[in-house]
Amino acid sequence: MFKTNQRIAILLHEGILGTQGKTGLAMLRFSEAEIVAVIDRECAGQSLTDLTGIPRDVPIVASVEVALSYQPDVLVIGIAILGGVLPTDWRAEVKQAIVAGLSIANGLHTRLSLDAELNQLLQPNQWIWDVRQEPPNLPVGTGAARHLSCRRVLAVGTDMAVGKMSTSLILDKLARQQGLRSHFLGTGQAGILISGDGIPLDAIRVDFAAGAVEQLVMRYGHEADIVFVEGQGSLLNPASTATLPLLRGSQPTHLVLVHRAGQTHISRHPDLKIPALNAVVPLYESLAAATGMFTPAKVAAIALNTHHLDTPAAQAAIAQTQAETGLPCTDPIRFGGNLILNAILGN
Repeated sequence: MFKTNQRIAILLHEGILGTQGKTGLAMLRFSEAEIVAVIDRECAGQSLTDLTGIPRDVPIVASVEVALSYQPDVLVIGIAILGGVLPTDWRAEVKQAIVAGLSIANGLHTRLSLDAELNQLLQPNQWIWDVRQEPPNLPVGTGAARHLSCRRVLAVGTDMAVGKMSTSLILDKLARQQGLRSHFLGTGQAGILISGDGIPLDAIRVDFAAGAVEQLVMRYGHEADIVFVEGQGSLLNPASTATLPLLRGSQPTHLVLVHRAGQTHISRHPDLKIPALNAVVPLYESLAAATGMFTPAKVAAIALNTHHLDTPAAQAAIAQTQAETGLPCTDPIRFGGNLILNAILGN
């Protein structure tokens, strides 16, 4: 949806230091788009790199009004708010952006393109892109992706929000640098905004979820050496329904298991203990293959999220995980993803 010459401002109030800024921060870390301002009233005037570790020199400002001085063309709503409803004060800023001539990229569940007041303010060549829309005419799943010749790598996790998207984006970039015909396939709002294509899996009716994943993989798989499918949710999280349609729709040839170092329980569920990784690995492998019905997929490596650890502790956690599982292990954001990619290409 974004054009190569468009300048982007990201609306991210309370998202840089809060818990709901995943979308905007992922764009800042991985998007190749020209991002000219971040709007976060809590952190205005501070250094984005100092706050987040993201090596991107983008000013943080307090409001859309201030961001307009950096001449953006598009305002991206970069926060994942619980329930997906646009807060009242944010709506005023979105309205101000449209009046100023900006287009809107919206990752919330709220359909701004159906908002009569906002639509009346749009001028020619302005648009509102609601990322979380179910594509039309979706098929049901058929398992067709198992007939593709390309490698199909699915990131799976021990919990939600542990780094599955980041891992896949890093591996895709490395694969392309090695001359492989590689594609990252986004399945959530951040992945779609970064890559420009994909499916919003959490907005798709469950009957068509596997078919939507399959359709996406088939669209890119015929002309690819390898595709990296953005993982969602976890088989271990009681709130997650996304992993099974991802497995069935993508028919993965390889899995990468993503885990946050030291996490022992499912987030917000202290009574649900995460099993040992040695037990999680065969769970994913057996479900992917379904006792031989579908493509057999092995966990090729462990991607360990060590963001919360200092360097010596991170290296120790990686070494311990590798020793316990017998699988290659690293933190791809912190130490690069070559170890994981080599494990995938070697199998």
